[in-house]
Amino acid sequence: MTKHIFVTGGVVSSLGKGLTSASIGMLLERRGLSVRMQKLDPYINVDPGTMSPYQHGEVYVLDDGSETDLDLGHYERFTNSPLTRDANYTTGQIYLSVIEKERRGEFLGKTVQVIPHITNEIKSVIHKLAADDVDVVITEIGGTVGDIESQPFLEAIRQFSLDVGKENCLYIHLTLVPYLKAAAELKTKPTQHSVGQLREIGIQPDVLICRCERSISREDREKIGLFCNVPLEAVIEEKDKDFSIYEVPLSLVDHGLDELIVKKLQLPTETLDLDIWRDILHRLRNPEHEISIAVVGKYAEHVDAYKSIYEAVDHAGMHHHAQIRIGRIHSEEIEREGPERILSGYDGILIPGGFGERGIEGKVEAIRFAREREIPFFGICLGMQCAVIEYGRSVVKLEDAHSTEFDKDTPHPVICLLDEQKKITHKGGTMRLGTQPCTLDETSRSAICYGREDISERHRHRYEFNNVYRQQFTAHGMLFAGLSPDEGLVEIVELPEHPWFVAVQFHPEFKSKPTAAQPLFAGFVGAAIERRSKKTGAAQEVEAT
Repeated sequence: MTKHIFVTGGVVSSLGKGLTSASIGMLLERRGLSVRMQKLDPYINVDPGTMSPYQHGEVYVLDDGSETDLDLGHYERFTNSPLTRDANYTTGQIYLSVIEKERRGEFLGKTVQVIPHITNEIKSVIHKLAADDVDVVITEIGGTVGDIESQPFLEAIRQFSLDVGKENCLYIHLTLVPYLKAAAELKTKPTQHSVGQLREIGIQPDVLICRCERSISREDREKIGLFCNVPLEAVIEEKDKDFSIYEVPLSLVDHGLDELIVKKLQLPTETLDLDIWRDILHRLRNPEHEISIAVVGKYAEHVDAYKSIYEAVDHAGMHHHAQIRIGRIHSEEIEREGPERILSGYDGILIPGGFGERGIEGKVEAIRFAREREIPFFGICLGMQCAVIEYGRSVVKLEDAHSTEFDKDTPHPVICLLDEQKKITHKGGTMRLGTQPCTLDETSRSAICYGREDISERHRHRYEFNNVYRQQFTAHGMLFAGLSPDEGLVEIVELPEHPWFVAVQFHPEFKSKPTAAQPLFAGFVGAAIERRSKKTGAAQEVEAT
C-alpha cells in the first residue's frame, strides 16, 4: 500500500514547509522510491491565479495549465514527481466540488456538513495520488496550526490514518524554536503549544522538524521530545541556511531524517545517493566566474513574486560554475532616475512577466538601454511584449506603439489580445495556460541553446504580438525565432546583430532545475559571463599599457 506523509506547520507562517517537503521528497527519490507531491491550501480562492503577487507570491503553472501555489515550484525543482492539477487543492476548490455535488442531488437530501462531506472530499483528493507504482505521497497542509481555515484539512488527515492504518501514515510537524537575545537562550514553549493544538485535534506528530537560528542543544531537544511526546531521535534540527536553500536536504540527512522516515514507514529502499546534489553545492561554493544580473520588475521588493526566475538564474550559474549577484530593480525607479544611473555595471538585464500598466515605461527604458549598449538581454512574457514595444517605437519608428492592455487607443497596437480571449469574462484559469509547442528558426540563438527545433514550454498570458506588424519588424532586423506550429503566434523574438537579445512569450523558468539548467537561462548567463570576461580583459590591457 502507498505510504502517506503529512507535513504541517506551527507557531508562525513562512517556515518553509514547501522547501522541507520538497527536500524530503528528493531524499526518498534518491533512495529509489517513487514519490508524489501535493499541497492543500486553506484559502477560499479557487486557485491563486487571481491573487496579488504581493499577497501570494508567484503563480506557478504546470504542464496541464493548472495555476498553483509557488511551493509546487520547489517540488518540481527538487524532485521528479509528475505534477498535475491533483497536486494542489484549495478550500475554494473543495467546497465548490461539494456544492456542485449537492446541486446534482448526490447526497440524496442529506444535510451537507463539514464532517463528513468536506473532510471526505479532502480525503478523496489525497487518495487520488496513491497508486500501485507510487511508494510515498507527501501532502503539505498550508497555513498554520490554530488557523480556523486549516481545521477541516487537519481533521481530514486525522481521519485518514483511521482509513488506511496508522502504520501507513507519518505526521511531520514543522515548528519554530526562537532565540531570545535578551535571555540568551532558545525557547521551546511555542513548539509545545503548537504540538498541543495538534494533539487536541487528535494528531500526534511522529517527527518534529525545528526551525532555528542557532543549534538546539541535546537538553532542549530532550525537553521538546518530553513535552511533545516525541522520541529524542525524532526531534530534528533545521537550522537557517545562509548559503543556499539547496543545503537543506543534506542538513536533514545529517540529522537522520531520511533514515527515520524509512524506518517508521518500513520502506524497502536503496542506498542514499546524493553525489549530484553534492556536486551542485560544490559548484556554488567554488565559482569560476562572478557576474551581476539586473532583474527589472514590478514587484522587485517582494522576492517570492519572481521566485522561479531567481532560482532559474541560480541554476544557470551552477551550470557555468558562476556566482551571480542579482540586482532586484523596481521598474518605477528607472522611470524616476533613468537606466544609466540604475543599470550601468550590470552584465545582463532580465525583464520578467507581470500584469498592469504600472512600471511599464521603466521596463521599456531598461530594454532600450540593453539594446543600445549591447548588454545581454532576456525578456519573459511581459518582458517580450515590452521588447516589441521598445523596438517598434525606437527602430521601426511606430510612434506611440503600445499594447492594448495598457492603451486601448494606441495608434500602433503591436501587442494585442489573443483572439481566444476576446469573449472571456471570467478571469480565473482562463488565460492561455500550460505547455504549448513551438517551432524554432534553425539559425536562431534559441535553437542553438535548445539543440533542437521543436520545443514545448509553459504559458500564462492573454496578449500576443500583433501579426499585422510582423513584416515591418522583420524588415527592420527583428528575427521571429520561435512560432507556434501553425505560425499564427509569435513565441520568441531575437536581434541577430546583438550579442544576446532574446525575448520569449512563455515562462521558461518553470522548467529549470538545479540539476538541469533551462537552456535559455544558461545561454543568457553564458552571454553575461562572456561580456564580463571581455570587460575584464580590456581593463587588464589598459592597466598593462
